[in-house]
Amino acid sequence: MKFNKIIAAVSLSFLASTAMASGSHSSGHDKTKATDKAQAIGKAGKASKVTRTISVDMTDAMRFIPASIDVKRGETIKFVVKNSGQVRHEMNIGTMKDLIAHAELMKKNPGMEHDEPNVTSLAPGKTGEIIWHFTTAGKVDFACLQAGHFDAGMKGFVNVGNTKVSAKSSSHAH
Repeated sequence: MKFNKIIAAVSLSFLASTAMASGSHSSGHDKTKATDKAQAIGKAGKASKVTRTISVDMTDAMRFIPASIDVKRGETIKFVVKNSGQVRHEMNIGTMKDLIAHAELMKKNPGMEHDEPNVTSLAPGKTGEIIWHFTTAGKVDFACLQAGHFDAGMKGFVNVGNTKVSAKSSSHAH
């Protein structure tokens, strides 16, 4: 009887890991060190540290509105992202190199779902959010990586200014 329980447990864990490998992921394919990526794009933010809320609309014209956003180094932004289209869209924050590679991966696995703090993937008419802390000045890219959307031009960027936001100046604008 013990042997049957062990076989059942091993079988269930194998099935669960196989299902996860084909349907979703969370950064498993990216060989970039987390610290390198944080230097380039920032890191997941905390809701209690949000300094501003910025609304982003995703459309079936394969565009983000707005497609360029200005923030200050040190800001934690809450992006409220709406899919106003009729097909699934996502906002994925990353380096252009990572976004290009991931877009190619999504073409091969169009049903892939994401469970990462830098992504919100939304069905038509739905709204989601990303809370992101911008740690380094420079350009941070974002894109929709649903199959074909990136190639159609569904991308944008965040200009992270070199002026660091101070703890006292954290306004909560909408």
